Amino acid sequence: MKKTFAIITLAAAAIMSCQKQQITPEGEGALMLSISTGETKAAMTSDELLANADIRIYKDDFSGMVRHYKYSELPAKIYLPSGGYRVDVLAGEAAKETPAYASWEQKSYKGSKNVTISDGSSESITIVAAMNSIISNVRFDSSVDSHFQAGYTCTVSLSTVEGASLSYGKSQSGNDGYFIPYGFEPSLDWTFSGTLAGGEAFTKSGKIENVSGGRRYSLGLKYVEKDGGFDVVILVDDTLNEVYDDIIFVPVSTGLAATNKYEVWGARFTAHADVDENEYDQGKVYFEYRPAGAGEWTRTGAATRDSEGSYSSVISGLTGETEYEYRLVVTSLADGSEEIVEGTRTVTTEATPQVPNNSFETVSHDESGNYYSFYDPAASDPELQTKWWCSGNKGSTTVGSSYQITYPDASDKMDGSQSVCLESRYVIVKFAAGNLFCGRFGETIGTSGGTVYFGRPFTARPSAMRLWTKYSGGTINRVGNGPSGVQKGDYDKASLRIAIGNWNYKTYGGDATSPILVNTTDESTFVDYTTDESTIAFGEKIFVSDAANSTNVWQQITIPLDYKTTTAYPTHIMIAFAASMYGDYFTGCDSSKLWIDKVELIYE
Repeated sequence: MKKTFAIITLAAAAIMSCQKQQITPEGEGALMLSISTGETKAAMTSDELLANADIRIYKDDFSGMVRHYKYSELPAKIYLPSGGYRVDVLAGEAAKETPAYASWEQKSYKGSKNVTISDGSSESITIVAAMNSIISNVRFDSSVDSHFQAGYTCTVSLSTVEGASLSYGKSQSGNDGYFIPYGFEPSLDWTFSGTLAGGEAFTKSGKIENVSGGRRYSLGLKYVEKDGGFDVVILVDDTLNEVYDDIIFVPVSTGLAATNKYEVWGARFTAHADVDENEYDQGKVYFEYRPAGAGEWTRTGAATRDSEGSYSSVISGLTGETEYEYRLVVTSLADGSEEIVEGTRTVTTEATPQVPNNSFETVSHDESGNYYSFYDPAASDPELQTKWWCSGNKGSTTVGSSYQITYPDASDKMDGSQSVCLESRYVIVKFAAGNLFCGRFGETIGTSGGTVYFGRPFTARPSAMRLWTKYSGGTINRVGNGPSGVQKGDYDKASLRIAIGNWNYKTYGGDATSPILVNTTDESTFVDYTTDESTIAFGEKIFVSDAANSTNVWQQITIPLDYKTTTAYPTHIMIAFAASMYGDYFTGCDSSKLWIDKVELIYE
């Protein structure tokens, strides 16, 4: 994927007016280079890449180099005689004075472009500094780990530079390594060394000849047995391995710049623009927006200057699934006049769905006469005809309907004709926390617990969850199998959670609809959403039932979603409420109650 890193303007212009203080020498042009940072996947920061960017200007007749600059030493104008030139750009590790020819992180980039400077003319060119590193990638098959003792390695070296090598061990398997191309027809030499499980030493070597920059060379190592012997087979793959991670050097211009897909949300998006700061006031750059083709333009506050020549604004308060158009407004340094830059762009905001049956008005006995389910196959709305919300009633009511732990409550509510009440109980021999969640109950496991499938398909990105709630707790009088430090006499707590993520059911044990399987008898299946790698955003509210917390009254609360990343998209949503937050450990107060009503997803 190509990433924009830097903007470099090359413009040859003769100063025509003899009244100017600075006169371009006759027969020459002025070469002006300006660089500002954008986005890159390189390990060095944008500032580091800029500071080390190496710019060389040659005559195009191969008569030699005429200029050489580091960006930090670049003058505002470079005067050159009229004629043809080649501009070379070197960035990344290779541009350093003492580069590391082998590195796990640092990449190198190289590009070149011709330009003709004519007396009295102005020229602009775009230079793409393409990935120029030779990339190695070594993967160890599981058979290597099975037949060799710990500590085996595969060392990859650049043949033309002494000491330029990377040593792959088990922890580096599958990682990319980077080499700076050097010398005539370089090769990658490799050596595998290890000790077999039986104690015998083993070594095997080889080389990949005529390697070139911008390509990935993958080595797959596998232990095989054949005809009573064994070997470590090395498979080298360099087909279709071109690497596209370019730095794009483009001419500075004033106008709207692209917005990344992940920057467009349900109620906001980020607008970007490039602005020539030699012409326009840095403090008076604005965006204006409106629904596409309709109504008056609305202006944002002054845009944020992200870097030299690059500006952005977050445009918020929008409606989901709506197309908006926007434009750029700048202010002239010469006379202070405003200018609406020609050209507009459009974005369509994401969908902003709500959860079904969010006030719990629809119920039925479709699953059992012993408890209520929060859907109804006879409902007129298709969204209410199938299960979205579920509870642990299936397990708690096996001994009778009087042991419902989740039920509609028409006597205590904040929206519509009823709320839902989650009541913790002691069910014959086990404590059961009142609970409600999106997903489905699996099965009971004797009297020890049960399985629960969490999650429902969901692809939107809300900013928070708002709901009405009320909590009547007590002191813990039932203690099961933990957690550590919780004991009788402590105050019970209610838990209200929401998460969105891209959980793969093959990893989390569930199914395509409800991907997260939790077995309440096996703590290893519990998911910590604050550290889980597939969780994109998480929010939680804990209610404590002690006397200092006035939770036994209806209150509307908002639980913000804390996004770990803003570039990923969810596949599912997880919402879970519990009257006793340690219910998974069969611990809590058997009279705690949590009421929930009107659950809303907020998009801001």
